[in-house]
Amino acid sequence: MKTAPRTKDAHTPPTVIITGPTATGKTDLSLTLARHFDAPVISADARQCYKYLDIGTGKVPKTVRDEIPHYHIDTLYPDETFTAADFADRYREWSRSIHEQGKPVIVAGGSTLYIESLIRPLDPLPPKNDANIRELEHRAERDGLQSIRKKLQEVDPTYLERIDGPNPHRMFRALDVWMQTGQPFSSFHRNRPLRTPDNTLLVCLHRDRNELHDRISKRVDGMFAEGLVDEVRNILDMGYHPGLQSLRTVGYREVIAHLHSDLSENAMIAQIKTNTRRYARRQLTWFRRWEGVTRMDQTGQSETNLASRVCSMAEQLAAET
Repeated sequence: MKTAPRTKDAHTPPTVIITGPTATGKTDLSLTLARHFDAPVISADARQCYKYLDIGTGKVPKTVRDEIPHYHIDTLYPDETFTAADFADRYREWSRSIHEQGKPVIVAGGSTLYIESLIRPLDPLPPKNDANIRELEHRAERDGLQSIRKKLQEVDPTYLERIDGPNPHRMFRALDVWMQTGQPFSSFHRNRPLRTPDNTLLVCLHRDRNELHDRISKRVDGMFAEGLVDEVRNILDMGYHPGLQSLRTVGYREVIAHLHSDLSENAMIAQIKTNTRRYARRQLTWFRRWEGVTRMDQTGQSETNLASRVCSMAEQLAAET
């Protein structure tokens, strides 16, 4: 476990950011910290912000959120868009409000773009060019989304690597920025180091590969036991298009394919497990690049032991401020 040195900030309580690949235990740890410090939680998950997407996103149950306030859960409808830059803007408001109450900020989630926006903010971006977006949408309809992906691979492979699966909105926006500036979208991060901000504890959880895969398999099985297929069917019955950005994510796109008779039930479940493992691998690859991170190997460790260690570290950081 490595911890980066930090400087004091006498004006605000500390911030604790809990991240790591999917199924490593981020949510449970955040809830323990929230109860310990009597503080709310900011979700850094790019899908839990959408209403109706509950089971497939592993959303904290409403009964728990009644006890522990959560920011950025159930704030958008499935047909609305929300970017990492939007998240960074809202985060500043949320964190200021929490700190004004004298409480630490607790952030939990695995969206690499969301977390990165907190530790390496974007340089100013040009506003969206609607004509560019329409042109890209037309090209995707005519030549397929793969043509958009191929173009982004040519001009900005670094950003493409960060995207969670086929995400038209993010690919369109990245190409829009490139079309306007001639610079890859990822270059707007390039001159800033990926370092933990002062007065911040950034915890990255990870587990042994076999243990993580077992947890992923059990999580997926649990989602189907809770009614994931019915959840997706109900969303589509509300009139939401299956091609929406919010639904083009692991868990939802496979169920949609099953409902459209493109996948059998067994193939659907197997594909979700495979795609989730791949997503976890991409997350881990990205997290390994960050500096100033407290990395915690949870393999064979109890949740209680982890929570105790992180609470102690957060208390120590709070005592130093």
